[in-house]
Amino acid sequence: MFKSIYTKESNALRVWLKTKRKEKGLSQRKLADLLDIHHSIVGKIETGERQINVVELIKYCKELRVNPIEIIDELMSS
Repeated sequence: MFKSIYTKESNALRVWLKTKRKEKGLSQRKLADLLDIHHSIVGKIETGERQINVVELIKYCKELRVNPIEIIDELMSS
């Protein structure tokens, strides 16, 4: 399995998360506060410096009030 964080799927996930955050009108700092993490982690996830695991994705999506299945379906069909 290819482990790079620079795959088209990883990029699509990062773009999706950033887009959803902005659609909700949240700054990186505000989302980080809701997730109880340092704001730099949100920034690193969005820029690809850090990967997000499935548990983090679910928490992220809960705070954004979006269904993680949306991006999973998109990634599965690409």
